[in-house]
Amino acid sequence: MFPVALTRIARVLGGVTLVASVVAGCGTISRTPPAPTPADFPGMASILTDAGITVTNIVSGDAGCADADIAKTAIGFDASGADQTTPVRIHVYIFRNRQTYETKRSTIDTCATEFVTDPDTFESVEASPYVAAGQGPWAPTFKERFRSALVRAAGTGG
Repeated sequence: MFPVALTRIARVLGGVTLVASVVAGCGTISRTPPAPTPADFPGMASILTDAGITVTNIVSGDAGCADADIAKTAIGFDASGADQTTPVRIHVYIFRNRQTYETKRSTIDTCATEFVTDPDTFESVEASPYVAAGQGPWAPTFKERFRSALVRAAGTGG
């Protein structure tokens, strides 16, 4: 009977050691935050709003051009804030990841020729996996806040 009792105690102590090891390991994992992934459009809009930029008239699929393939990645919206008192139409193209961004980036310039009325004041801001483009000129503080918010929304860039 005594050897059976020792075996049970050893099993219990072994289980306690296993549980303690697992709990200690979890503590280590939870102290390391995951790398930030790119935000979806609602997350991006929230970050823009936090930067003092108002986002209105949101239209999914609004690429500003007739390219059906690029329209799948596009969202058009009006933005204003800071020193940009008149809203400007911006098209943001959200690519799946950095590789797609690098492959498709040049298509945005071609697309922009259809909605830009003055090439000298064309504006664009990019942070993989996003490209935002619109007719300018954009006011300096607005553009800087927009750029900063887009970089923040991009996280690690996909």
